[in-house]
Parts: sequence; C-alpha cells; structure tokens
Amino acid sequence: MAGEDRSFMARLARDVRGNTLAIGAAAMIPLIGMVGGGIDLSRMYIVKTRLQHACDAGALAGRKAMGGGTWAQSNYAPRLQAERFFNANIAPNAYGSNSIIKAYSETAGKVSGTASAVVPMTLMRVLGRTQETVSVACDAEMRLPNTDIMFVLDTTGSMARPIPGDSDIKIDALKKSVKCFFEIVARLDTDAECSGGAPSGGTGDQVQIRFGFVPYSTNVNVGRLLKPEWMADNWYYQSRWPSYTTSYGWVQTGQKPDNQSASRTNVPENYCTKANAQALYGQPYRETESGNTKTGTQTEVTNVTWTNTNGGTCSGVIVTTTTTFERRPTGQTFSTWNYGATSAMDPQAPDHQNANRLPLNGWTRLDGTRVPGLKNSDGTWASGLVLPIGNDGADRFLTWDGCVEERQTVRTTSYTPIPTDAKDLDLELTPSSADVSTQWGPVLRYAIFQRSSRSTSPAITNTNNWSLTPLQTNDNGIANGPNYFCPTAARKLQSYDSATDFDNYVDSLRATGNTYHDIGLLWGARLMWPTGLFRSENEYTDRGGEIDRHIIFMTDGETETQAYDYTAYGLPWFDRRQTSTNSAPNQTTLNDQVNRRFAALCTAIKNNPKGITLWVINFGNGTGSATKTRLQNCATSPDYFFDASDSDELEAAFRKIADDISQLRLTK
Repeated sequence: MAGEDRSFMARLARDVRGNTLAIGAAAMIPLIGMVGGGIDLSRMYIVKTRLQHACDAGALAGRKAMGGGTWAQSNYAPRLQAERFFNANIAPNAYGSNSIIKAYSETAGKVSGTASAVVPMTLMRVLGRTQETVSVACDAEMRLPNTDIMFVLDTTGSMARPIPGDSDIKIDALKKSVKCFFEIVARLDTDAECSGGAPSGGTGDQVQIRFGFVPYSTNVNVGRLLKPEWMADNWYYQSRWPSYTTSYGWVQTGQKPDNQSASRTNVPENYCTKANAQALYGQPYRETESGNTKTGTQTEVTNVTWTNTNGGTCSGVIVTTTTTFERRPTGQTFSTWNYGATSAMDPQAPDHQNANRLPLNGWTRLDGTRVPGLKNSDGTWASGLVLPIGNDGADRFLTWDGCVEERQTVRTTSYTPIPTDAKDLDLELTPSSADVSTQWGPVLRYAIFQRSSRSTSPAITNTNNWSLTPLQTNDNGIANGPNYFCPTAARKLQSYDSATDFDNYVDSLRATGNTYHDIGLLWGARLMWPTGLFRSENEYTDRGGEIDRHIIFMTDGETETQAYDYTAYGLPWFDRRQTSTNSAPNQTTLNDQVNRRFAALCTAIKNNPKGITLWVINFGNGTGSATKTRLQNCATSPDYFFDASDSDELEAAFRKIADDISQLRLTK
C-alpha cells in the first residue's frame, strides 16, 4: 500500500497536465488587482469629478451672494450659500464615498474652496489598499472684461424733491445708488452706506474699468472737454450791438518851415529891430480849408542884425511855416442800441450762416472782441470773454460755464432715419475748422437780450411782448439773461484708483432746470462712441483690448421744455432752429421734438456695430404710460429697463445692473 502511494505521487510529480491549474491560481491575485484597480480608480475619478462640480458650484454661489459686499456680511451668509450649493451638488455618500469635507474662504474679493472625500476600495483590498482620499480646489471671483460705463443722469429741478411717501430727496437717492454701483463694479469703498458691507481690493491692473458722467437738464456742460478747434470762432446770438455818434476834429499831419535870408542897406542902427523887420516882412497865421484838409501858414523874421556897412545894413531870416491838418474822428459817444440776431465773430472770418438759422431782417454783425477770446494760446480754455454789450456800449466780461450750443440741425418731424444734414445727431462726425456747421458754439447767457415790442423790459419767461423785429432804442434795460440752467460739468471716461474722487464728483451733482432727454443721451453716447470724437481713447484699451460698453440712462420722468429756455439750440422762441419759422413754438411742439430725437438716438446707440448696451431706469411715480413705453423701447431690450418707484428700488436697479455687468468667472 505504501508502495502504491509513492508510485502515485511519483507519477503525479512527473505529470505536466496539472500545471495550468497552478499557474491559473497564481495568476488570480495580480488579475484581481488589475481589474479591481480599474474599477476603484474609475470610482475615484467619478467621485472627484462630482466633488469638483460641487466645489465650483459652491464657490460661484458664495461669490455671487457676496456681490459688492463682504464675506462676513449677514453672519457669513455668502459662506453658508456656498456650502448649501455644495451640498446640493453631491450626495453625502456619493458612489460609496464618505467623510466629505468642504471649506470656503475669501481674500481680496476671490472666494476659494477646498473639498475632499474618502473612497473605500473594493477589489483593491487584496493588495492592501482599503481606502483613498480625493481632494479638489476651486476659486471664483467677479472678473470684469474691459468695461466702459457712462452714466447719463437726469439732474433736473424735479430731482430736488422727494417722492411722496419716500423720505429721501431724489437727487440724494441717486447719488447713493451710483456710489453703491461703483462699489460693486470697481471693488472700492465709497462714503455711502451700501448693503452688503464694504468692498476691498479693487479690480487689479489686468483689466480696464472706466466711468464717465453726463448730468443733463436744459443743457449739458461739455465745452471744456472739447478741443478749442472744435469750437467756432463765429457764433450768432439774440443780442445787441451799439451805435455811436462820432466826434471829429483837425489832426495835424505835417509842418514844414521855409527859410529865406534878407537884408537892407542905409538903415540906421536904431531902426534895425525885429519889430520893424516883422512889420515889413512878416505875415500873421492864416488857414485855408479844402474838404477834409486844412493848411495853415505863418511868416516870421528871425536873427535880425545890423552892421556898419553900406550906410548901415540890417539883415535877418524870413521863416515861412506851413502846417497841414486832416479832419479825423476824435471820439465816440453812445447813441443807440440795435437789438437783433448778432454775431460775436472774427472780423476777418467769412460770414458763416448755418442753413437752419431763421432768416430775419436786420442781421447785425458784432465785431471787436470775439468768441475766440475763449481760446487761450496754449490750447486751454479761458474763463470767459469780453463783449461791448454793457451799458452805453461799455465792455462787459461774460463768464463761460462750459455749456455749448449745438452744431447744425434740421427742421423736421421725422428722425427715422436721422437726416444727413442733422450734424448735431451725427455721433461720429469730428468738426472741421473749415466748416462751421460741424462746430459748436459757447453758450453765453448774458449775451442774450429778449427784445420786446415795447420799450419796457418784460419778464424773462413772459413771451407775450417778445418780437422778432430788430429793435433800436437807447434803453439799456431790455431784458438780459434768459431762463437758463447749466448742470455740473460732464466727465469723459476715466479709471479711478480710489473712491475719493468719484465720491466728490457725485456729491457735486445738483438738481436744477427743465428736462431735455435728447441732449443728455446725445452727449453720453458722443463721449463714449468708439469711432467718434475720442476714438483714440475709446476704440480699444491702451493694450489693444476689446471693450464692453454700457450707457446707464436714469430719469425721473417726463420731458419738460419751454420756448423761453436758453438751450443747446439757442432761444427757441427767437431762433427756431428745430421748428417752423412761421410761428413761435409751443411746449407741445418742443416736447415732441425732444422725444422724437431721443428715440432716434436710442436706435443709433443700439445699432452701433461695436456694441453699446443701453440700460434705462425710470425713477419715481410721476411718469405717464407713454413716456414709460418710450423709455422701455429705448433700452437694449425690455430686460434692460427698470421702473423704480422709490429710493430702495432705485438702489436695487443699479445693483442689479452692476451685478450683471460684473460677469462671474471661474478662475480655477
């Protein structure tokens, strides 16, 4: 039996048919490791991917909740929002994982997050790997593209009043809203108390963020932003020109003596005297006139001497002096005023007359001190100029506050499309010094006199006795200085390194004047137009980057015009540059002009090929349905129109726009 066992074992040892079983058994361990590793690695990848998505979602949500405020605002509400979004995007035991940990923090406006999860191994356990930890990181920040933002702000008189039921004056609510907008976009802390806490960090130097302002009411204050050569040297005003009575007198123009020697003999010494010689040869002064010339002559004997020769010789010099004169003006005395459409202009300049100027009889030309007096030789602007319009023709210094009269326009009731001759509505046209119709003129309030059909001065807002007929009178008291408002000076697009300058400018806004929406939107677009007056500054960044452009137009309501307002188109009752020459315009006609031109400008802005987003905010509860519709149609789309009934809603509208402009971007 024992021999048989040994024989079996020997045969088995020699039998190779069982090798496959042994090799297969030995190969199972690495095979399980390879297959299990693939399965477990796939699970780890899926968990990590899901973990990354959750981390990113939380970072985005936290940064968006933070907005323009701080990480700690509202008891760390942004952090809680981040954690909620994280939890919503990954289950507690996703794909068999456990011990999921997340953490979010904020530095300089950037929200950073980390997350990890433990993934238990399955088949990899045979190789001694029981679990693995996967980790991810994520960042999110408000990263702007290069952005230009132009505020076109209604600063008319109605903004000085509160909305019924609202404790804030409207202009004050506007100032706060604009500052809070700035905090969100620029990430700089203003002096306003904005919801969300104080921002910090700025936007860095890798992106260009610029803000511009066009406050508007009856006019816009843009003159000192323009190059002097863009302002005409010749402009027409409803003014006055003095006539003078001239005094004339004789003015000596020359004098010539003629000397002749003379002598007589046989003259006693006591008789040889100057008196006797003068009586014999001299002639008294006498004059002869011929037209505007006069000649005077006089003969005098000089150097009389006696010598003892030839019975006594008396000698002397006979001097005949001829003096010439001309009749010339010697002075002027004020005589009368000529009231009418006059020009303050260069006497050597051609007499430009814009195509749309009202053709009145009695145009007078005011020479002398000229509009170029505003232009300093170094290319800067003077504070004013002198015109001879003071009492009795005296020189008077007129301060220029910076508002301008518009260039050539047209008289029409349709601006669809904008007429070619309406150069005032051309947003790209750069003025030419050779074509005054492309240039602007300075608004000079006290160059304007509202001439009346009677000798007494009417009130500046009472047009009943105004007359188109040129007036001659020696009355110095004709109404001077029309109803006029010039808002705070506009600002071109610029970057702000700190909030102080921004705060100071916004605080300088003042509410005054009537409501001319078209002139505000016109210059808001003109100052940021990428291919217009300031193309070199606006088309691209200094580094050649593309720019996102936004106009934020805010108004508290209805168009409000008057025929007696001194506007960018002169004094409408007299000048009639936009309306029929047959009769004085009324408020309805002028309002319609403003509204039609405003709508045409909205369309032009939205059609800009380089893209300008037009946001429109209506503020308050005094706006009619027709105006609201017009404002809504002006916006890029209805989603870009806001109807804010009170101060809180105004701030919310600006905040919403700021959040939308501050596009959220993942950085990791």
